[in-house]
Amino acid sequence: MSTELSEGQGLDGLGEQATNGKTRQSDICSGTTGGSMVSIAEYYAGKNVLITGATGFMGKVLVEKLLRSCPEVKALYLLVRPKAGQSMQQRVSDMMKCKLFDRVREDNPDFHQKIIPISSELIQPGLAISPEDVERLTACINIVFHCAATIRFDEPLKHALQLNVIATQKLLSLAQQMHHLEAFIHISTAYANCNRRHIDEVIYPPPVEPKKLIESLEWMDDGIVRDITPRLIGTRPNTYTYTKALAEYVVQQEQDKLNIGIIRPSIVGASWQEPFPGWIDNFNGPSGVFIAAGKGILRTMRANNDAVADLIPVDVVINLTLAAGWYTAVHRPKNAVVYNCTTGGINPFHWGEIEHHVMSSFKRNPLEQAFRRPNANITSNYLINQYWILVSHKFPALIYDLFLRLSGQKPQMMRIFNRLHKAIGLLEYFSSQDWEWNSENMTMLMNQLTPEDRKTFNFDVRQLNWPEYIENYCIGTKKYVLNEDMSDIPAARQHLRKLRNIRYTFNTLLVVFIWRVFIARSQMARNIWYFVVSLCFKFLSYFRASSTITN
Repeated sequence: MSTELSEGQGLDGLGEQATNGKTRQSDICSGTTGGSMVSIAEYYAGKNVLITGATGFMGKVLVEKLLRSCPEVKALYLLVRPKAGQSMQQRVSDMMKCKLFDRVREDNPDFHQKIIPISSELIQPGLAISPEDVERLTACINIVFHCAATIRFDEPLKHALQLNVIATQKLLSLAQQMHHLEAFIHISTAYANCNRRHIDEVIYPPPVEPKKLIESLEWMDDGIVRDITPRLIGTRPNTYTYTKALAEYVVQQEQDKLNIGIIRPSIVGASWQEPFPGWIDNFNGPSGVFIAAGKGILRTMRANNDAVADLIPVDVVINLTLAAGWYTAVHRPKNAVVYNCTTGGINPFHWGEIEHHVMSSFKRNPLEQAFRRPNANITSNYLINQYWILVSHKFPALIYDLFLRLSGQKPQMMRIFNRLHKAIGLLEYFSSQDWEWNSENMTMLMNQLTPEDRKTFNFDVRQLNWPEYIENYCIGTKKYVLNEDMSDIPAARQHLRKLRNIRYTFNTLLVVFIWRVFIARSQMARNIWYFVVSLCFKFLSYFRASSTITN
């Protein structure tokens, strides 16, 4: 293999341009003597790890993978805040009862003893960590994984800035106090620079100096900030991608003081292999769309069939993250190393293909009590999409809500469709176009691993079989998000047959109604009808005669 590594060159100032040069490993690394012989699991043995966002989707998978594949890790310190009347201890306890941890539980029933929750609030001064806990963390932490962020696309700018940028600054400040810190790994997003068509593994100049923006917004009320947000974010689609770009720059500014790695996953989906195929625990991103399609609620979506759907399995992201933590600590790159964790440039799959496989999967493994049979279609045409929204979404919703009112129940279907349209509208930007991501650092990291580590911490998306993955994804939404039993599939199939029969009956009655009201009462309409029927009959007769002659 090549001895050269692709390395994103850091920015010393705002005015410098991002570059994508190649540098020899000896130029970007220090302290590597003998380090490459240490496996990932061996490196994490005896280490104390700090994780933010551990109760979120990716955070849970990170905690589980560390405990299962690095069983000698000393302790995992999780920054957790009380939420919805639950203490941090209750939240962590509920997390560990999740099915995700079944394999860890089998191997080590006492794994919870390695998990140490730390009370924290990211938007509070000093992250609201007590002085005792600060002293404890600064004395023992070896690696930091910063996963916490708001992933809401429509988050108000002030709040997104607090969670994604200011909280990152505070965590970096805490990290600089840690006496034994070896690596700081920041989870970003591949769409932080989605205003560019080609995205290299570099940190681009931010749209604005973060410090100046933070100072400016401090004195503004929410109404003013809301009004100026579109002008601030510019060509980026939302506050999420905007603030994640700022956070990358904030992290990069500390590369002279800390060993830094930045992971940029694209659209994170259900697990591919670990701890079992198809694990997912939320409605975010494509999961909610898949479920809506499987329930027969979603019938149309505006997207480009030929655009690459850059899904990335969550276990691929976590395996890359742990490998990047190992590489950053052992090799100590001089500049922050960026990893574009995407599939589009390596193993592309398109939205049109996803639509086909999702529909096929839900017809084989239907969801319980579907509203209609799964039959969603993707179109890039705005007018066609609006037509189908009216005919297949709003009209049926109005009829169903009328039925609920007449039966003394509370109408709900129109409200569900309005929420669905809002969610799909937020995704349109990403489903209507595609990007080119450079992933040389991801390839470089893979080449640094031993054959055993490549299996244990597999992030080689070339091996990903998309039809099989989508099938497992859809089943995962059924089993783990909706908590439906696979043994009830025969009943769900029977329900789909019932819906099909209802549809056929409705269509027949509709044709009879149209005939009686419009055609039977007009001589011209009847003549047109008979002409069309006669034309169809002649075409069928000609087709049969041609087939007979050919045979």
